[in-house]
Amino acid sequence: MSEKFDVIVVGAGPSGNAAAYTLAKAGLKVLQLERGEYPGSKNVQGAILYADALERIIPDFRDSAPLERHVIEQRMWVMDERSFVGGHYRSEDFNKEPYNRYTIIRARFDKWFSDQVQKAGALVICEMTVKALLRNEQGHVIGVEVEREDGKIYADAVILADGVNSLVATQGGLRQDIQASNVALAVKEMIFLPRETVEARFNLSGQAGVVIELMGSISEGMVGTGFLYTNKDSLAIGIGCMLSDMKAQRTTPTELLERMKAHPAIAPLIAGGETREYAAHLIPEGGYKALPQLYGDGWLMVGDSAGFVNAVHREGSNLAMTTGRLAAETLIELFQNGNEPSAANLARYKAKLDDSFVMKDLKKYRNITDTLDKQRQFIGDYPNLLNQAAHTFLTVDGQDKQSKEKEIMAAFRERRSLFGLLGDAYRLWRATR
Repeated sequence: MSEKFDVIVVGAGPSGNAAAYTLAKAGLKVLQLERGEYPGSKNVQGAILYADALERIIPDFRDSAPLERHVIEQRMWVMDERSFVGGHYRSEDFNKEPYNRYTIIRARFDKWFSDQVQKAGALVICEMTVKALLRNEQGHVIGVEVEREDGKIYADAVILADGVNSLVATQGGLRQDIQASNVALAVKEMIFLPRETVEARFNLSGQAGVVIELMGSISEGMVGTGFLYTNKDSLAIGIGCMLSDMKAQRTTPTELLERMKAHPAIAPLIAGGETREYAAHLIPEGGYKALPQLYGDGWLMVGDSAGFVNAVHREGSNLAMTTGRLAAETLIELFQNGNEPSAANLARYKAKLDDSFVMKDLKKYRNITDTLDKQRQFIGDYPNLLNQAAHTFLTVDGQDKQSKEKEIMAAFRERRSLFGLLGDAYRLWRATR
């Protein structure tokens, strides 16, 4: 391919599609390269779509995007082996258009998003693996090399959006190999049920949906969480834990998922369903402290490639789309002003990130990963104690409530001294400042 492009985007996930679409809509000559058979071919699982991030890119996306259910209820469950303590938030305000969040099936959504990219004017080529970055004598990135004969393709700038593994960035020396302590290994299944069954079990009607986030015993002492999402005629269920923990405990994510599915609170919700799809993938969980250099001479990094995931709030796709859009807008501004994509000029991408919710949220929770890793009582002891306390207080057995309160506090003190409890509360508070 001898022609030169304004920008090459590597990857066709949410961040790559957001970048390619924004660039193409601005009239730039864009090439997008995807190693999969088609965009979304590696993503069979369900996911959450945050409307605001996509609406800033495609304002009328609701008219054509393959959306499953809009989320009107969020449940948070803290579990032990037999029970859970939880909180629910359900609002009719979330049941009014324009809806705020949706469940989606990534394979369908990614394909739709790629169609919009192509309609905007970008050239999208699938089954094309990028093996290296091209550089000039000064070390500036000037294109990519793909796995084919005469595989050098040139561009003024390259956006790396090829996922958490991002071999291109690693081999190009733009970031270090990803560490097991900064990445989670997650597995997801799609369990199909009749639509009326889904709605009856989750008290739903129409296109409304429920999201359940799970923590506690299901991660078996490892740093991790689970989830259950409602689609139209299926449920997306999954769990992810830090890869370093899984290696230390010699546990597979499949085993974790099967045990989670057997939990007495989960089993009735998925009973009778047919598992048709299964996927495993890595999720960057290092947060703010693990972010690599995000730009350089002729290149920018977005989405999972750079580690843009807010693990505390389980947000990823909105960070991916927002970083892809901001990278594209940075290049558009440079080209319109006749400026080259040098590292000095691309620094405005970082400035845009710093001014957005993306970096502000990541910075807010920059200490949470270290805190959970070092203070394992938040994962094991406290979920068990909360469930034990609820069981004790809600059991009517002739014992007075004051005595029950003393029994509950004694159980907490047995695990942690009063100063230990206060210290834990302070550490958790500090981790979110």
